[in-house]
Amino acid sequence: MKRILIALAMFASLQAANAQVKSAEAKKAVDAAVVASQNEKKAVKVATWLSLGQSYLKAYDAPTGSLWQGASKQELALIMGNEKPSSSEAVNVQGEPMTKEVYAEKNLYFNQNGQLAIIEVTKPVIPDALEKAAEAYKKAYEVDVKKTKTKDIAAALESIGQKYTSEAYNKYTFGDIAAASVLFEKAADVQAIAPLSKLDTSSVYNAGFTAWAAKDNARAKELFEKCYNAGYYYEGGEVFAKLADVDTINTKKYLEEGFEKFPQSQSILIGLINYYLKSNESTDRLFELLDKAKANEPNNASLYYVEGNIRSQLGDTEKAVVAYEKCAEINPSYEYGYIGEGTMFYNLAIEVQTKAQEELDDAKYMELVKEFEADLKACIAPFEKAFAITKDDAVKVGVAEYLKNAYYRFRDESAEFQAGYDKYSKISSEGRVQ
Repeated sequence: MKRILIALAMFASLQAANAQVKSAEAKKAVDAAVVASQNEKKAVKVATWLSLGQSYLKAYDAPTGSLWQGASKQELALIMGNEKPSSSEAVNVQGEPMTKEVYAEKNLYFNQNGQLAIIEVTKPVIPDALEKAAEAYKKAYEVDVKKTKTKDIAAALESIGQKYTSEAYNKYTFGDIAAASVLFEKAADVQAIAPLSKLDTSSVYNAGFTAWAAKDNARAKELFEKCYNAGYYYEGGEVFAKLADVDTINTKKYLEEGFEKFPQSQSILIGLINYYLKSNESTDRLFELLDKAKANEPNNASLYYVEGNIRSQLGDTEKAVVAYEKCAEINPSYEYGYIGEGTMFYNLAIEVQTKAQEELDDAKYMELVKEFEADLKACIAPFEKAFAITKDDAVKVGVAEYLKNAYYRFRDESAEFQAGYDKYSKISSEGRVQ
């Protein structure tokens, strides 16, 4: 056992020594390959450019060496030997607790199971090594008149695309969505280079999605259009929904076409519902789509909330109440149906109050006051139910503001109304629920 441990220790020591010189050697190899590519006689040879491309890729990989995601600290200790972190700290990456270890050229992030989750290079040997490698392989293909190295060049370009994709996912994991989008697009661009000549629709979509998430709509539109023109619509036709969102001139076109191809897509259905809500077109089509959405997801309470909003905007209060209250029937913990109902009656009360203030005829004024009070009282019950079932304190505070205003009007009518006003006035003023 002792001899085995000594052998392992020697192996780890050798690995560490190799890691320490690897980056310097990789830089030296790149410098030599660059000089060769600048030589007039050597520049016409495919081997020169293949060597340059390979040297850039080795330089790109040098800081990480033989590390791999999923490796345990024990496994890495054998590979890294005496290479130790300069510091270690607990961090939170997109809600996941991790341990970050800082090294000279990289940061390693370990999950709670002690496995390597993220490798972040902080000091690359050569800046933009992947881009330069791609340029070298592109040049290799140009000078390879007999096309004897086509497979090798295509494989190298594929590898570069995969490395860009890994970088993109790293940036996405760290929350740098804009940078992730650029890297996803680079992954697609590299794979489009001859002789690989591949349209990587997955990378194009990811680039578009992350551009959309970063609110770079103009760029997202270009990328989603590339998917659309290639006949790639992603899962459930999501490309149609996203194009409808970023290309406002053609919103209806993309939603209608998407619905024909993907009638089960909730994204497209909801997009169409929102479109008809905002436009002045006939609502017949809207309710037809809404019924299809319900058929697809009969237990989706939010669809009835949407229906309630539509009915409310169309002035059909009775059917709006039925739709809003259907939400809680489907999902007793879904508070927004009650919030929608309460808000509808509260807004109706405000509208009537405004009319009353402008009414000069006393009799008509008193009728409007009665209507105002009826609507205001009607908002109390649904708001109370929403307050009782929601688990979100911020929502409770918002609902409390409405209830405070409603109870204030009737506080002199009974002790119950006064108590309601006292309760919600306190919550509203303190901005929190005790």
